[in-house]
Amino acid sequence: MKKLLISTALAALMSTNAMAAKIGVSIVNFDNNFQTLLRDGMQARAKEQGAGIQIEDAQNDVAKQLDQVKNFIATGVDAIIVTLVDTNASRTLSEEAAKAGIPLVFVNLEPSDMANLPEKQVYVGSNEVESGTLEAFEVCKMLRAKGKSAGAKAYIVMGSLVHQAALQRTKDVEQIFGTDMCNFIKIVDKQSAEWSRDNGQNLMTNWLTAGGAPDAVIANNDESALGAILALKANGVDMKNVVGGGIDATQDGLQAMKAGDLSVTVFQNAKGQGGGGVDAALALAKGEKVERVVYVPFELVTPANAADYLNKN
Repeated sequence: MKKLLISTALAALMSTNAMAAKIGVSIVNFDNNFQTLLRDGMQARAKEQGAGIQIEDAQNDVAKQLDQVKNFIATGVDAIIVTLVDTNASRTLSEEAAKAGIPLVFVNLEPSDMANLPEKQVYVGSNEVESGTLEAFEVCKMLRAKGKSAGAKAYIVMGSLVHQAALQRTKDVEQIFGTDMCNFIKIVDKQSAEWSRDNGQNLMTNWLTAGGAPDAVIANNDESALGAILALKANGVDMKNVVGGGIDATQDGLQAMKAGDLSVTVFQNAKGQGGGGVDAALALAKGEKVERVVYVPFELVTPANAADYLNKN
């Protein structure tokens, strides 16, 4: 009888393990601060759901990311999650997953063919039209409050040019600065810092060498905004005279806001996106229906409400 109970328990345990879903994840770059937050959110949700998860670093390499997806397929995962190295590479990844019949969830960075994703493929992220719009409009209001409505000059620090998010956020800023309320702001230059703090610092240093300090610096993410701020401060610029904007509301960004260096950011819910990606992957793996696009809203963050976001990302 004792042997029978032990055998039954082992069988139940083996059955439970066999049923646990396995998810393969390819992250664009482990070194990116926000991507790390997404990864943490995925791991936490997978643990909550009792799912196995294997996360690989694509190291900003399109070919490496494709190989990772192919390896996930070969090892028989139940679902795949990807944060894209290159927006335009999404079609190839979609085709590979579709041929294998394995669900694919794009998280955070939109695929180029989002409107035509195959069955069992979805996007979980935020609507980028909101991000740059919220940031730019608040920068405009702050410049007006500083008495700059007669004329102000600004630089845009872009993210990676192969990411739809960087292109859309920049377009949002340009559109807001083209409105009657905000057309007093002249965009002097815009260049990519590849989402990087170091690159943002180098870019702003070059701009300062070529000309004077701007009235505003608008970055596609907090990391590159912080780099630009470091360069401004290193060159003796008082951040009280410059409106600095970012996106993500990372902990570093919020600390810079608390110090009076960053004026505005936009909360992008890394836990919500990462966890939502895992939820979508598990649902698709079970054959459940999931909306083709799952949006997690952006939220404006200023010094007035920054304390509310200190532990959210």
